[in-house]
Amino acid sequence: MENFFNNIISSIGINDILDILIVAFIVYKVISFIRDTRAQQLVKGLLVLIAAFFLSDVLDLYALNWILRGTLTMGIIALVVVFQPELRRGLEYVGRSKIVKAPFGQLDKEKAKDITDEFVKAVNSFSATKTGALIILERETALVDIAETGTEVNADISAQLLGNIFYEGAPLHDGAVIIRADRIYAAGCVLPLTENKNLNKSLGTRHRAGIGITEHSDAISIIVSEETGVISMAVDGKLTRFLDTKTVEKTLLNLYLNKEGDRGDKLKKIIGKLGRKKDAR
Repeated sequence: MENFFNNIISSIGINDILDILIVAFIVYKVISFIRDTRAQQLVKGLLVLIAAFFLSDVLDLYALNWILRGTLTMGIIALVVVFQPELRRGLEYVGRSKIVKAPFGQLDKEKAKDITDEFVKAVNSFSATKTGALIILERETALVDIAETGTEVNADISAQLLGNIFYEGAPLHDGAVIIRADRIYAAGCVLPLTENKNLNKSLGTRHRAGIGITEHSDAISIIVSEETGVISMAVDGKLTRFLDTKTVEKTLLNLYLNKEGDRGDKLKKIIGKLGRKKDAR
């Protein structure tokens, strides 16, 4: 037995170790991606069918084996259609490697601070007056199709303009505002609603739309409730509520100055960490 293990160890080379690490990393990423989506139930169902297929083959259950073989063959096509949103999101996830460098990375510190201050003023005002607001920060995934559902604005970011857009009774106040770099790109935009069935029932359409766009892209949503004035942020399909303007300021500065390196999940960690501190108070 000792010789057996020694032979195995001696036959393993650097290429084998590298191969194992790459496969392990891919499996880890796939599991991380499907963990919080409908694909989790999909994988469980597939595993049950595959286990039943092999079991029927071993036990010579010919009729059951024939049915399962046909189901697995035709099921692949059906799964591509049914789970198209998850597959699209997965491909976008693979394609994302960095927080957008241009034009965010081109902003100097003073410009980024000015823009952030305007956002903080606007969000603080919305929260104090319980004005409903939904602001989407475009990052690497372009939101041209979403912007086309609203009205193109193409204006400098200012608290006054954001206040006018979301003022109750204004023509564009019910839709979302799309921010592209240092400009208000479009307003009154219609967003896809989240398909997450486990959300709090108290969350309305504005919050569900804010989460939904982050499930379809790498955008960041800033949401202010018109019922409570609570500030929330959504990243990668995850909503963090009961935030203060300091959290908004820190998140935006890290986004515009690109301080957090190349991975978008760092911004999500910042929001989540600061949000938990806020909840604990």
